Amino acid sequence: MIVVYTSPGCASCRKVKQWLRDRELPFIEKNIFKTLLNDTEIKHLLMRSENGSDDIISKRSKIIQESAIDIDSLTTDQLIQFIKKNPSVLKRPIILNEKNFQVGYDEEEIGVFVPKELRRIAANTCNRDCPNFKACGQVHHDQEKKEA
Repeated sequence: MIVVYTSPGCASCRKVKQWLRDRELPFIEKNIFKTLLNDTEIKHLLMRSENGSDDIISKRSKIIQESAIDIDSLTTDQLIQFIKKNPSVLKRPIILNEKNFQVGYDEEEIGVFVPKELRRIAANTCNRDCPNFKACGQVHHDQEKKEA
């Protein structure tokens, strides 16, 4: 299942959600200001990110700038508690499923969230006349545009 961590007023979050809806891909949205993230969830995000906190924390955030906190000097537990108290430091959107992890909306990279089988079918069979073009063919079409 695809999980998207969002915040209100985030244009990139809206783009990701619309992209997923357009392809009829089910997802769970977690608004980081309405859904309190627990320790395990934050630790999971940190572990999934390629570069740890650098990938998911905005060091330009107001809270970090005003407090002059050195994120890199915090222990994992201290960092988790800091994020819980200050969810606005998280970059958004954060998109993940069992295999993929992405921060921000990147039109070229987001295709990894389309199931592999659907990408294969789209590449081999789907065209604009296909009744499933909206779900699978668009992925193929987007791939062709990217390669052009």
